[in-house]
Amino acid sequence: MRIVTRPDFDGIVCAVLLLDALHIHTPIKWVGPDDIQKGRVDILPGDIIANLPYSDNCLLWFDHHYSNQLDKPFNGAFSIAPSAAGVVYDHYRDKLVRDYSELIRETDKIDSADLSMDEVVHPEEYPYVLLSMTLSPHKKQDEPFWNRLVDLLQTKEIPVILEDPDVARRCRAVIEENQAYKAILINNTTMNQHVSVTDFRSFDVEPPGNRFLVYSLFPDSIVNVKIRFDDNDREMIRISVGHSIFNRNCKVNVGRMLLEFEGGGHAGAGACRIHGNRAVRVIKKIITILVNNKENG
Repeated sequence: MRIVTRPDFDGIVCAVLLLDALHIHTPIKWVGPDDIQKGRVDILPGDIIANLPYSDNCLLWFDHHYSNQLDKPFNGAFSIAPSAAGVVYDHYRDKLVRDYSELIRETDKIDSADLSMDEVVHPEEYPYVLLSMTLSPHKKQDEPFWNRLVDLLQTKEIPVILEDPDVARRCRAVIEENQAYKAILINNTTMNQHVSVTDFRSFDVEPPGNRFLVYSLFPDSIVNVKIRFDDNDREMIRISVGHSIFNRNCKVNVGRMLLEFEGGGHAGAGACRIHGNRAVRVIKKIITILVNNKENG
């Protein structure tokens, strides 16, 4: 039996809860949603999947993404909820040894982007928000840190966690990165009516920074499209789409829209990964849908 989840803050907290409730001792398997969708990871019969698409081989499944809903029976729990961790917490609340209520409240806020302007502009003043920004799901070399953070959240309170040398170093780096990221966003984002489009394909590596900052810099935008290369050969492109958390007038269900492009997500945010030879056509279609801003379910 092992936990299979993604290394964002929601996935980290899912792992914390499942380890506590089920006393699992095998290493966590860290994967992305594409790995499940494209069959790039072997899901074993005893695996517990959280915050990822469903696999028929798993023992239990917990999720909250709109695009991952099932129309068949399964073991576990699913709900359109602020976070997958909240779904796990509600399912195992009576089995948990520690009180995780504060952690779940903060995870719900972060994963559903229910943040204030001050939390976005000054994350250093908000411990959980800052901690969540130390995670980079696409950096496989960070796996020891993901596991370390799971251990810390299981046993320590947030002030102590922030004093951990590795956590403290990464928090300082996040603060410095965010200062530079503002200029990078301004220089690489254009407006198409009420859609802001951030194109990072001129960078060999996507510049790190606060994913919510773009909404504060382009207040007339109701949705952002972010484009970047997703492999070393610059063949695959990842397109992320997110409703503005400050100008909440986007009517498009992002998760449903991106199903058409082999992606998915929530109503308000999601991503897809496509080959570069489809980029012009797919990006144009996505932006057209967002400009039209019509409800799609």
